[in-house]
Amino acid sequence: MDKKESAKERILHVASELFYQEGIRAVGIDRIIAESGVAKASFYRHFATKDDLIVAFLEQRLPRSLVRIEEARLRFPHHPLEQLRFLLHSVAERMKEPDFRGCPYMNTAVEFPDNGHPAHAAAIECRGHIWSEIKQMAAEAGAKDPDALTSQLEMLHSGAIMMAYMKKSAFNADHFYHAAMLLIQEHIPSQP
Repeated sequence: MDKKESAKERILHVASELFYQEGIRAVGIDRIIAESGVAKASFYRHFATKDDLIVAFLEQRLPRSLVRIEEARLRFPHHPLEQLRFLLHSVAERMKEPDFRGCPYMNTAVEFPDNGHPAHAAAIECRGHIWSEIKQMAAEAGAKDPDALTSQLEMLHSGAIMMAYMKKSAFNADHFYHAAMLLIQEHIPSQP
């Protein structure tokens, strides 16, 4: 028998979907309360402010974001270069999905540009964690300069996900993947 979602889990589930699809500022607390089916008092018992909910949303998304990295490591346990290729291919495939709306961390940082805002800080921290994992993968793959490769891949990825969102079906995610492979080839020249 499946465990029923707690009120907090329902709130986070609804908020996560709405924040990602419609934007954080566009979604009000009252709507989240209504769609999650919890009482207002229950909502505020779990999240004193919307900012607290936003930070929880980002922290909840982080393990979901790290799944692709873990999947790459499990599929190719002794081949970090193949892990990197697989990871970038899976990201390109995600950009092709009709519900793709970019990176939740970038979206949040754009919506909350003040560096001191808790949502902005959480978004930067979560995204930094993901890219530090990718940098480690690049180092394990033999990149001459893992910092440079990771920085270039992050810039390419950031631009590609914005273009994928803006151009929708006109965007060709394969161009992102091929450009990423060129960067990898430049930084890891001894690849097979």
